[in-house]
Amino acid sequence: MIHFKRLDHVLIPIPEGKKEDARTFYSDVLGLKEVPGQHPGGALWFSIADIELHLREEAGGTYSKRHPAFEITNLEEAKRELERRGIEITYSSEIDGRQRFFFHDPFGNRFELLQFVG
Repeated sequence: MIHFKRLDHVLIPIPEGKKEDARTFYSDVLGLKEVPGQHPGGALWFSIADIELHLREEAGGTYSKRHPAFEITNLEEAKRELERRGIEITYSSEIDGRQRFFFHDPFGNRFELLQFVG
């Protein structure tokens, strides 16, 4: 049996040639701290909560509803901030005990932000 300890990182694709655009979005819009260094495949690494988010340029661009979901402390505040920056918020099915919404980065990657409630 495998005994998992914790999620370490999530890697998502960005289009080739968009590394600086990604750096700007993830640093300035989402407020993530970049992990400095020369990372495999020229990837960008950011700290997010207690894991890392890795971005790597890839050819293609057929993205699906796959997504990482991050628990946050103030969902309404995050929604207002993203909307203020022109980011579209979408919703999906309701789940008892949590509120959530989705957004896409400029490269089509889907993210879920959620907050557990009462």
